[in-house]
Amino acid sequence: MEAKRTEIHELGEFGLISQLESSISLMNPSSIRGIGDDAAVIDIGNGFVQVVSTDMLVEGIHFDLTYIPLKYVGYKAVAVNVSDICAMNALAEQITVSVALSNRFSVEAVEELYDGIKMACSNYKVDIVGGDTTSSLSGLVISITVLGRAKKEDVVYRSGAKANDLIVVTGDLGAAYMGLQILEREKQIFQENPQIQPDLDAKDYILQRQMRPEARVDVIGFLKELNVQPTSMIDISDGLASELLHICKNSSVGCNIYDDKIPIDSQTSLTALEFEIDPSTCALNGGEDYELLFTISQNDFDKIKGNPHMTLIGHITNSDEGKYYIDKQGSAVELKAQGWVHFG
Repeated sequence: MEAKRTEIHELGEFGLISQLESSISLMNPSSIRGIGDDAAVIDIGNGFVQVVSTDMLVEGIHFDLTYIPLKYVGYKAVAVNVSDICAMNALAEQITVSVALSNRFSVEAVEELYDGIKMACSNYKVDIVGGDTTSSLSGLVISITVLGRAKKEDVVYRSGAKANDLIVVTGDLGAAYMGLQILEREKQIFQENPQIQPDLDAKDYILQRQMRPEARVDVIGFLKELNVQPTSMIDISDGLASELLHICKNSSVGCNIYDDKIPIDSQTSLTALEFEIDPSTCALNGGEDYELLFTISQNDFDKIKGNPHMTLIGHITNSDEGKYYIDKQGSAVELKAQGWVHFG
């Protein structure tokens, strides 16, 4: 009998992770948290934990060297890893960098890549402590492992949200997605007619959000200064809807978020309308913003009220009350993740 073959796209990225996770058990008492959060958590004694995460960027999937300089690729590779540590309410301290290179890259190109990596490390006060290099038959691949540290009681997971908690996001959403749309449009125009100069006027902000995003290390500091301990947290890499659904699943809760509360920059909105896209769709499903999404107790509302870095967008409900997006007309729409899908 022929063995059953299941295509990876049938499960999708998160289904595949869940299936692999179900067969993995932790054996060491120092392994506090394994697969299933933004980072693993390891007990290192004296009340502290090490927080560990790995992210891989693959040419043609995560970046296109037609329009993104290698320096920015290096910077982004560090930023997205540091963001995972921030999502655990911790701070990154070290990284290891592994790079696979095809023979089309020169030494000077690799140095440019590492200039971006070093610039990000300097910005986030992170040390490069090792890594690996190897050859590649399919372009550039960068894999970074980041190590962070926090007090055991300060670590925040995806699983702590409770009914009546408030839902908060940092910064603004949808900008990175619209930056990508601009870059892809100009790439297509250039391929059709190399004589035409790219039209990037008044797009600086959204282009930067796509090409050189920043991890919200500053927010971790703000929360400590305000004496606010989130009940759950995640970073926004796959879109607001997808990340909020992760929190709801891990915490066994529902949610309501409100369209008119979601922070969207004016440049994002104007560019979305230029592309005939609803700006709210960009915020919900665009991804790669690397802002932080977290929940707080209602008792902490006055501490963050009016803070320019944080916006209250909704509240957590009981699991049987569903997960909803309330549009500008007040209609409740079931929240669905429609962002980037690996293996699709």
